[in-house]
Amino acid sequence: MNRDSAVLQGAFLLADKLCRPSCLSSVQKDDWSRVGHVVVEAVREVCGQDASWTERIVCVVWLKLLCREAGEDIEELWRKNPFYSLQNSLPELNRVVLLELVKSTEAAGVFARLLLCFPPAQLHAELQRFAEHVKSSPTKEEDVRLFLQVWWELWKGRDEQKAGGGGEAASTEVMFSNQLSHLFSESSSPNYQSAKRLKLENTESQQSGPNPDILHLLLHALAELKAHISSTDLCFQALSVSLNAIYTSFLIDSQVELPPERKLQMLSQMISSREMDSEQLSPDLIRDTQRDLRASHTPSQFRPSSITLREALKVETELAEFWQSSNLLKVQNGADPSYNTLQLEQSIQRVLPALHERDEDSEGSSLQGLLKSMDLPSTESSPEVRAAVMTAVIANRLEDHERFAVLFASESVCDEHWLDCLEKNQAAFKQHNALIRLSSTLKRKLHGQSSDVSQCRKLMKIIADIFSALSLEDKNKCLAATLRSSSRGFFQHPVPSAVTEGFEKELNMAFNCIIQGGGRASAANLNTAVSLVARVSFQNPEAALKSCCQSAVFNKGAFSLMATILEQLPGLTGQTSGDPAAQDVQGGGALLCRCLQETIGNKPLSNTEKEQFLKFLGLLMMPVQPAEGEEKQQRFLPPQEVINTFVLPHISAGDADLSLQLLHAALALDEASSPHWAMLCSPFPLLYILAQLLHQTLRFWEQTPGGAVHAFSMDAKELLASVITRLGEVVGAEVSAAPSRYSRALFWLYDKTEELDWTVRFYLKPVWGEHFKNEVPSSLLAVCDLPEQEWSGSDLPPYGPGTGLLAWMECCCISDSLLTTMLSRLALDQSSPEQVGMFSKGLLVALTQVLPWCSPCQWSRVLRTLRDLVASARLHVPFSLEYVDHLPLLDLRGFSCDLRLSVLLLRALQLLCGSSCSDWLPAEGWAHVGRLYAQAVREIMSSVRDKQPLPSSRPSKDANHTPARARKVREGEEHSRMEEEGEVKEVGAAHSQEVLFVLSQLYCHVQHIQVMMPGGQCEALFLSSLDILSHYEAVMAAFPDSCTSVESDNTRHFFSTITDNLQSREMKAVLQQKIAQLVSSAA
Repeated sequence: MNRDSAVLQGAFLLADKLCRPSCLSSVQKDDWSRVGHVVVEAVREVCGQDASWTERIVCVVWLKLLCREAGEDIEELWRKNPFYSLQNSLPELNRVVLLELVKSTEAAGVFARLLLCFPPAQLHAELQRFAEHVKSSPTKEEDVRLFLQVWWELWKGRDEQKAGGGGEAASTEVMFSNQLSHLFSESSSPNYQSAKRLKLENTESQQSGPNPDILHLLLHALAELKAHISSTDLCFQALSVSLNAIYTSFLIDSQVELPPERKLQMLSQMISSREMDSEQLSPDLIRDTQRDLRASHTPSQFRPSSITLREALKVETELAEFWQSSNLLKVQNGADPSYNTLQLEQSIQRVLPALHERDEDSEGSSLQGLLKSMDLPSTESSPEVRAAVMTAVIANRLEDHERFAVLFASESVCDEHWLDCLEKNQAAFKQHNALIRLSSTLKRKLHGQSSDVSQCRKLMKIIADIFSALSLEDKNKCLAATLRSSSRGFFQHPVPSAVTEGFEKELNMAFNCIIQGGGRASAANLNTAVSLVARVSFQNPEAALKSCCQSAVFNKGAFSLMATILEQLPGLTGQTSGDPAAQDVQGGGALLCRCLQETIGNKPLSNTEKEQFLKFLGLLMMPVQPAEGEEKQQRFLPPQEVINTFVLPHISAGDADLSLQLLHAALALDEASSPHWAMLCSPFPLLYILAQLLHQTLRFWEQTPGGAVHAFSMDAKELLASVITRLGEVVGAEVSAAPSRYSRALFWLYDKTEELDWTVRFYLKPVWGEHFKNEVPSSLLAVCDLPEQEWSGSDLPPYGPGTGLLAWMECCCISDSLLTTMLSRLALDQSSPEQVGMFSKGLLVALTQVLPWCSPCQWSRVLRTLRDLVASARLHVPFSLEYVDHLPLLDLRGFSCDLRLSVLLLRALQLLCGSSCSDWLPAEGWAHVGRLYAQAVREIMSSVRDKQPLPSSRPSKDANHTPARARKVREGEEHSRMEEEGEVKEVGAAHSQEVLFVLSQLYCHVQHIQVMMPGGQCEALFLSSLDILSHYEAVMAAFPDSCTSVESDNTRHFFSTITDNLQSREMKAVLQQKIAQLVSSAA
C-alpha cells in the first residue's frame, strides 16, 4: 500500500472512530458534517498530488458497497478486483458516505461518469437511491445543486476526450466497468456492452433491455425538491436543466446542427459568462462549454418510456409557477448575468419555437406564457473573447476547429497574432472552404491602400503551403472557385511589385523544374509536377496556363507532359471531379484557349511547333477516364471551345491547313451525346466555308492573277474532303433526328452551294440525304443510265457535248459509293467495237484532264475504275509492239490487266506531256503528277508480286534442345512448308519469264515518262525505277532458269540504252550501276 492509500485509509478509520458509539456503515446525512471532514481533507490532500484520485476514491467506495450488497466472495474478490487492496482496507460504510463524499469533493461529474457504466436497470436503481438521499432530511441547496449537476452531467454523456484519450480516468472507468460486469453478470441484460468499448450510454443497447424512465424519476424528484430552492441562480439552473431535458427527450429527433457563426457566438457568450464567475479561459473550459452546448442540441440517450410530453410540461409548469410565486424568476437590477442565467435564456430560445410547432394544449400554452414573461438580461461577448475562443479552438484541435477555421480565415483584422495562429495551425485550414476565404482575405490586403508587403508575402506563402498540402480533389475545388472569382487569382488588380516579382520567380522555377525532369516522368515526378503547376495556378491561373502553353508548343516533346498535368487539374476549366458538367462560361476552357492564342499570336510556327500545338490540343480534347464513382467522362477542353477559338476565325483567312487538322482531330473523337458538340460551332456556315475551300482545290494548279499557286497542299485537299464528309455525317444525323428544326439552315446551305462546282454538293450529300436530287451536268446523263427520281441534269457552261466521260470520271473520284454507282450505270454497248473504241478514246482524254487534280485517295479510286473497266473489257487498250520481241514466246494472259493499265497510263501521260498540255501545270504540279504515277506503279508491282510470289527464306531453328514431341511437330511443319515452297517455286518458275517481261515493260514505261516530263528529275519515278530493278533482280535470283546469259546481256543493253536518255546524271549513274549488278548477278 502506497502513501496516498495509507492516508485515505487512516482518514476513513478516523471518521469511523468519530462515529462511535455508531460506525460509518450506519452514519446519517446530518452526521456527515461532524465526521466527514477528516475524509474530505484527506481526499483533498491526496488529490492535490494527483487529480485522478477523486475518481479512484469514489470508485473504491462505491465498489465496496456493491460487493457487500452482492455478497461477493472474498476469495474471488482479491483475485479479480484491482481495487481490492484499498477497498478491503476501508471500514464498512454506507451510501450516505458515498454520496456525501461526492457532494463534499464536488465530484458530480465523476459520479455521473461512473453511473453511465451501469447497465440500464442498475443505473436507474442507483439514481433512485441518489434522489432519495438528496430528498432526505436535512435537504439544503447544496443537495439540490448536486442533484442538478449530476442530472446535467448524465445528459451530457461521457466525456469522449477523457475516455478516448487514455490516462488514469479512462483506466479507472474501464476497471470499474469490468467489476460491474462481473457483479451483474447474472442479472444484467445480455445486450450489456463490453467494458473495453465503454459505450454503455448507447441508446440502442439500453433500449434493447429494460428501459426505466430516467426523465420521469429526475423530473418528479425535482418537483419534490422545489421548495428547497431559495436562490434565483439555483432556480435558473433547475429550470434550464429540466427544460433542456424535456427539449432533448421530446422536441427533437436528431442533432440540431448550428451554423458555425451561431455556434461561435453562443460559445463566446457562455465563456464570457463563465469568466464572470471567475473561470479562466482554457482548452478545458472551452471543451466543457462545448459539451454543454452539444447536450442541449442532441436527442437524449435516456428516451422516456412512461412519462409523456404533456405530463412533463405539466410538472415543468408547476415548477415555474411555484418559483414565480416565490419571486425567484427575477434578476436583480444591475447584477451581472450568471452562467445559469445565460443557460436558461438559451434554453427558452430553443423550447419556445419547438412548443409553438407542437401546438400543445393548456400545459404547453401556460408554460410558454410563463417563459415569455421572464425578463432575462442578455449576455454579450466582446470581439476579443470571440477571437480568443476561435483561436483556442483551432490551436487545440477542439470540436468544430475545422468549421471555425473557415470563420477565422474571413476575419477582417489580420494582425500579427492572426498571422501567427494561421502559420502555426496550417493543418486546420487544409480544406477548400477555408482556403477560399483566406484567398479573399489576402486579396483585400493586397489591394488595400496601405498594405504591408512583408505581411502579404508571408500570408501568400502560407496560403500556397496550405494549398499544396490538400488532396488533389480539394485542390481542384479550390482552383475552380478561384477561376469563378478571377482568372488572375491573387493578381486580379495591381499589387505591389515585390509580390509580383516573388511570384514570377516561383513560376519560372516551377516550370524549369518540370521541363528539366520531364524526360524522366515517373509517377512520383508526375505527382510533383502536378502539385507544382497546381500551386502556381492557384495563385494566378492565367499566368500558369500561359507557361503551360509556352512549354507545350515551344519545348520539344513537352506537349504530352503538359497535357497529362492539365488533365489532372480539371479545376482549371471550372470543373471539379465530382461535377464534370459544371463548367463556367469564363472558366479554364476558354481561358486556356485564350492563353494558347496569346502564346502563338501571329508568330510563324515551324512544322515541329505546329505539330506540338496540334498534339497538345488533341490530347486535351480526349475524354479522360472518369474517377471512381463517376459515370460521365470529362475532357479538359471541350472540342467546341477549340473549334470556336482556333478554327472558325481562321479557316477562311489564316492557316487553313492548321485549322483543318484541328477540325479533323476534333471530329475523330468518339462522341455519343446528343446533340453533338459540333452543333454548337455554327455547323452550317462552317460547312459552307469548307465547301468553298473544296471548290478552290478543284482547280488546284491554276495560277492566281498574281502568278502564285494556291497555298493549299494536296494532303490538305484530301484532309478537307475527309473533314467535310465527317462533319456532314454528324450534321446529317442531327438533321434526320429533327428535320423541321434545321429545315431553313438546310435550304440556306443548299442554295449557297449553287455557286460552287457541281461536285461539291456530293460531299455534302450526308447533310441533306434524300431532301434534294443529285444535280449533275446533262452530258453525264448521256453516258450513264441514272434514275430520274434521284438524278437531274443541269446545263453547265464548261460541260458541253462530249464531256460526259469527264463528268463521269470526276464522279468516280468523289467516293467509293459513287464510284460503284458510276460503274454499274455506265451506258456502253460492249458488242459494238465502234462504241468501245470511242469510249476508250474519250476515257483517255478524260483521264488526262482529271489526273493532275487528283489527291492520292482520289487517284486510288481512278485506278480502281480503270482496272475494273479493263478487266470487264469495256476499256480497250491495245499492246504496243515497240518492245515486244519475245511476245510470241510468252503467255501474258495472266498479266494482261497490269500491262494494259501501264500502257494506258503511258498514253495518258504522253498526252499530258505533249505540246498542247505541257503548260497546264507549274513545277509543283508536275512533281505531284509524278508522285501519282509512282503510286500507280506501286499498285501494278503489288499486283505482279501477288501473282508470282517469291519463295520465302526462313532461318532454320536449332532443334538440339527441343523436346522430342515438339521436334516432331516442327519437322512436320517444316515438311509442309517445303512442300508449299516447292509448289510456289514450280508455279513461279512457270511464269518467271512473263514476270520479267512485264517488269521490263514497266521499267521502259517509267523511263519514257521520266524523260517526257518537264524537269525530267522526278524523285518518285526514280525510286519506282529502283524498285522495279530490285524486284527484277530478285526474280532472276529466285528462278535462275528464267533467262539465259544471252538474254541477260540483251536485257542489260536494252535497259542501259533507255536509261541513257535521263537528264539527271546522278539518277542515271545510280540506275546504270543497279543495271550492271542486275545483269552480272543473273549471269
